[in-house]
Amino acid sequence: MYKKLCMILIISILMVPNQLIANSYMHNLYAIFAKFLDICKQFAGNLVNKQGNIPRCGVVPRFSDLEVVALGMASESIGIDSESLLFVKLREYQSEIPHLISRRQYNDRRKFTASLCAAIREKMAATIDGGEDYFCIDSKPIEVCRPARAKRCFMGKNEIEKAPSFGYCASQGVYYYGYKLHAVCGLSGVIHSFDLTKASVHDIHYLKDVKVDYSDCTVIGDRGYISADVQLDLFETAHIRLEVPYRSNQKDWKPTLACFAKARKRVETLFSQLCDQFMIERNYAKDIEGLFTRIIGKISALTILQYINYKNQRPIGRIKYALI
Repeated sequence: MYKKLCMILIISILMVPNQLIANSYMHNLYAIFAKFLDICKQFAGNLVNKQGNIPRCGVVPRFSDLEVVALGMASESIGIDSESLLFVKLREYQSEIPHLISRRQYNDRRKFTASLCAAIREKMAATIDGGEDYFCIDSKPIEVCRPARAKRCFMGKNEIEKAPSFGYCASQGVYYYGYKLHAVCGLSGVIHSFDLTKASVHDIHYLKDVKVDYSDCTVIGDRGYISADVQLDLFETAHIRLEVPYRSNQKDWKPTLACFAKARKRVETLFSQLCDQFMIERNYAKDIEGLFTRIIGKISALTILQYINYKNQRPIGRIKYALI
């Protein structure tokens, strides 16, 4: 008995340094930033020049566009979605990041590099599970403000086409004011494509984009995508088979296959992770472009954590443990 206690004590002592290293790495913003920057360089390719910037005229920035993208992903991955808090944290790493830009410049250049961030994310998603034949589709409400404050919200007042609107979330049974996030993911749990529309836009309309981007595959959705005409159009134009559960009062009712019901939970799990770890429901943006940039950054951070798990041969869905 005494020998067993001694062995347990020795093993616990040996494990303490490794745990301390893992915990310190998880909270070391610069180490995460450097790791994400290396991954972004692998996938950037010809999207940037040798300095890591999007080719454009003018002065060459010393803090490159790739560094802006990597810093945005790093902050979102550890739950820092406030730029004010981020730059307070960055004071600890002034020697490691000597060419760090100001908070105002970071805000502007993050919007400018949003398309670069999205392109890098798409390449990572294709590397993880490219060539799949089965996909899941769903939508999630993105609230801009409370409905009572909608008249005082200035977001999109100058761009009526992109302005938020009122919508209804059937799963939660509530009305909200904002946008709707549409996403298509594979069975492994990687988001392949996504888009933001007004809250008043019906889920079926996003299938027009799916018809353009996908072909010869099966798409699994919920009852919000029920439409015989849309199903027929998808199959005839792009050979896409849309599988949705029947309503109980429909003619020719058929039970939902258990495999399809289980697969559809994959996209719901992704939305839960975006709400939990990446706080996608919390909005700090003051304009439409800022909101879209934040959504792209959060989904890109989710994808890069999945990629790290994929490279380390871990379950890609365990994103909370990716940086350990």
